[in-house]
Amino acid sequence: MTIARDPVLPGQTSVWDFPRPAIAERCARHIRIEHRGQVIADTRASVRTLETSHPPSYYIPPDDVTMALLRRSTHRSFCEWKGDAVYYDLVLDGETHCDVAWSYPAPTRAFAALRDHLAFYAAPFDKCTVDGEMVVPQPGGFYGGWITADLAGPFKGVPGSRYW
Repeated sequence: MTIARDPVLPGQTSVWDFPRPAIAERCARHIRIEHRGQVIADTRASVRTLETSHPPSYYIPPDDVTMALLRRSTHRSFCEWKGDAVYYDLVLDGETHCDVAWSYPAPTRAFAALRDHLAFYAAPFDKCTVDGEMVVPQPGGFYGGWITADLAGPFKGVPGSRYW
């Protein structure tokens, strides 16, 4: 199957140039998540995952997350590269926002840097930024990538991308 790639503008990287299988790498970009005036996470020490056709997901060390606002949920999933994931709900102002974050307590060896770090879906939050830029959630609701202006797609999750 041939996928029509978006044009890559100056200063952009195509997600189609990201590796497969996926990789994890240390990242010093400023990642910040806010909701209803509360800082949920703020770090310059994340680990990002890169995979062909996906915008990055940023995994934040627990010391840079307001863990008191999170509660472990019963949801679980499995990634062929990273292993078994657990999920977290956000409890804020008397409301529960289900399964907004996930973590790998015992990731595979190739993804050991992700151990206990938390990744967050961008869509449920008022403000998710990378270096001050508001992100766009990866389409489709299943994947948790964060789209910024320095990325060119198309991105996995759009209609018709199930078998990319």
